[in-house]
Amino acid sequence: MTQTLPELKPHTVDDFINRYPENSPNRYELHNGVIVEMAPPTGKHEGVVGFLAAQITFQFMQMGLPYRIPKTGFVKIPETETIYSPDILVQNYDNVKNEALWDKQPILCSPVSIPLVVEVVSTNWDDDYYRKFGDYEKMGIPEYWIADYAALGGRKFIGNPKVRTIFVCELIDGEYQMTPFTGNNRIVSPTFPQLNLTAQQVFDSVA
Repeated sequence: MTQTLPELKPHTVDDFINRYPENSPNRYELHNGVIVEMAPPTGKHEGVVGFLAAQITFQFMQMGLPYRIPKTGFVKIPETETIYSPDILVQNYDNVKNEALWDKQPILCSPVSIPLVVEVVSTNWDDDYYRKFGDYEKMGIPEYWIADYAALGGRKFIGNPKVRTIFVCELIDGEYQMTPFTGNNRIVSPTFPQLNLTAQQVFDSVA
């Protein structure tokens, strides 16, 4: 669950950059001018993040792509006072020179810099399925994964009874097309077509 910090007025991106505490153990995001403290992740949540980050890193290293996964990275949604801190942010490092905020904070503003983002679902599942889905789509990020390893999402997405699912959302003609992967289905990634990984392997990594 996220916790909204009490504020007297909406905050700008500059406010967020200036107020973000260095070396803080807590994570914060800016949602339409409101600074939000993210709930501490569980061990399994971080296990899924670490496993997927390693798998993705192997792919872009094998392909010789100029990609990196920063320890702390933010995404600025255009035309809003919104900044997200994805669980995994794959960065095209060749485009850093075109990122105006990068020298102040590790904030990316252009979809050219962001081939892929991954959100690992926690109790505030609606953020990943609705808010971030819409904002990443609007920004034009080519690929977005929703890793629902604990089957926390709504039944309209993962069925009834709920099934642990990984969604790959591919941007096609400006809209995300969601493809669900469950069990031993191999995850198909447009960015990393050689990825040989099933949904079950992800879930088993934290069993």
